[in-house]
Amino acid sequence: MIVVKENASKLDMGVVKGGRYLLVPFFTLYMILFLYLPLLPHSVHCQCTKTPIIFNFGDSKSDTGGYADGVGLNFAPPNGRTYFHQPARRLSDGRLMIDFLCESLNTDYLTPYLNSLEPNFTNGVNFAIIGSATLPRYVPFSLFVQVSQFLRFRYRSPALMLNGYKDLVGDEDFENALYTIDMGQNDLAASFDNLTYSQVIERIPSFITEIKNAIWNIYEKGGKKFWVHNTGPLGCLPQKLALLARNATELDEHGCLQPLNNAAKTFNAQLRVLCEQLRRELINVTIVYVDIYSIKYDLIANAPNYGFESPLMACCGNGGPPYNYNANINCGRTGYTVCHEGSKFISWDGVHYTEAANAIFASKILSTHYSTPQLSFNFFCNNM
Repeated sequence: MIVVKENASKLDMGVVKGGRYLLVPFFTLYMILFLYLPLLPHSVHCQCTKTPIIFNFGDSKSDTGGYADGVGLNFAPPNGRTYFHQPARRLSDGRLMIDFLCESLNTDYLTPYLNSLEPNFTNGVNFAIIGSATLPRYVPFSLFVQVSQFLRFRYRSPALMLNGYKDLVGDEDFENALYTIDMGQNDLAASFDNLTYSQVIERIPSFITEIKNAIWNIYEKGGKKFWVHNTGPLGCLPQKLALLARNATELDEHGCLQPLNNAAKTFNAQLRVLCEQLRRELINVTIVYVDIYSIKYDLIANAPNYGFESPLMACCGNGGPPYNYNANINCGRTGYTVCHEGSKFISWDGVHYTEAANAIFASKILSTHYSTPQLSFNFFCNNM
């Protein structure tokens, strides 16, 4: 069952607003999970000689509670309404890609670094924070700050374990861990707020340099295995379409903003080159580059084939078709509307994705078809 808002007034997109919570069947979501979750390799964990350990660096796409813990708040309903049945400190109606990837290894969801209430870091740490970017460096919580937090954790964890502390990570575990990085979308998005297209393109090398520095800093402290996501189709986000779309000539055949997507492709091309370069420079290191852009764009371009409707419209927001996005009335705020079945929507709130979409993203990541080199997600725990 899924929780949705009841009442009163229905819009053309089949949403409801106001009123109390009620339970409705989630047959469509069940079918999506039934079709795609079998692709997740549930037997992976038994092939690992130790508990898989992951250190994740990123933004809201993989923040499992860091922002909420850091500023002392939780997100309002209907966030978390599907799997968790309550707000779960994630910007989605349910699980994120990183949650599904952890499930594929039969390990717990990652604990945010800023969680001060009964944290358990035995399977790694999540440093991702909503709104994070590569630049500027010293603004919380940039990639530089996240790596600085990791370096502090790297220094203190083994020493604390020697003194009897539990729920931490041992010295050798840092070399065997997987370091996942998904950063850059917020840099591009912020750049388009006040720069021309050519100026945005000129800034991309500086973003790539920060990712390079992050990988080098982790490598120098023993990191050997990296999993790097490129950035998604920024121009397909309902938020960007609602705020930036000016004329039809800017849109591609699927209704996405071409300048933003072209910038994302430029970023991705440079990130791929960086990964190739670091494979040559770093000793005994594996760097897997994952083409998240193609995964997400394929889902948007072929939405009906996956059972989705209105691929460019937010399930939760304000304004109705075509995008249901209002910068002044975000999901969960007074005046929002929410669709009956998030399982038929790709976008949850105009920026972030529904659990149904995240499940498909994860299944495609785990297929290895979008990875260079084509290594399984569990490669790092099979070689311990």
